[in-house]
Amino acid sequence: MDPQDLPTDPHRPHEDVMAMLVGTLFVALGVAFYTQALLLTGSTAGMAFLLQYATGWRFGAWFFLINMPFYYLAVKRMGWSFTLRTFVAIALVSLFSELTGKWVAFDSLNPLYASLMGGSLIGIGMLVLFRHRTSLGGINILALYLQGRYGLRAGYVQLGIDGLIMLAAFLVLPPERVGLSVLGAVALNLIIALNHKPGRYMGVS
Repeated sequence: MDPQDLPTDPHRPHEDVMAMLVGTLFVALGVAFYTQALLLTGSTAGMAFLLQYATGWRFGAWFFLINMPFYYLAVKRMGWSFTLRTFVAIALVSLFSELTGKWVAFDSLNPLYASLMGGSLIGIGMLVLFRHRTSLGGINILALYLQGRYGLRAGYVQLGIDGLIMLAAFLVLPPERVGLSVLGAVALNLIIALNHKPGRYMGVS
């Protein structure tokens, strides 16, 4: 039987709430690893890291503000339910990324370990959110909008913007930290690519 033909098992509201909390906590812990090791990732989170390192203003505040313009596109492309979930997830990541620094302290953190573990934590957190029809907004929404409106391939748009973020990182970070950031981005995307496939997970909200 085709997996698509199997009946779906909708998520219950309390399951969505738990997933939202767990997913954003995982992402916030990954952010703590990256902040401690002076690393960054792509999309709006990468922009927030860049601005944090350049200005000294905290990641959580930048992450929340950078995502504001994308909610309009989210409503047009994904609808109100997805947009509201995404808004809550972004707000929680912004909040938890500030609180995690008070909950967790690192006496020593190997940059290579921080790159791989931080990227994996963020990837797992995003995976949890994806499976409950939630995202962390930003560039992914813009890429999907441009694909639908102008026919531009979403993957190429996202790749191009993430590449620009990594190039800009050379202005504020040592080259070796940029290299480790790319390695972390590979770990993050592998987590999602290997575990977020059509037909593999049929739960819906």
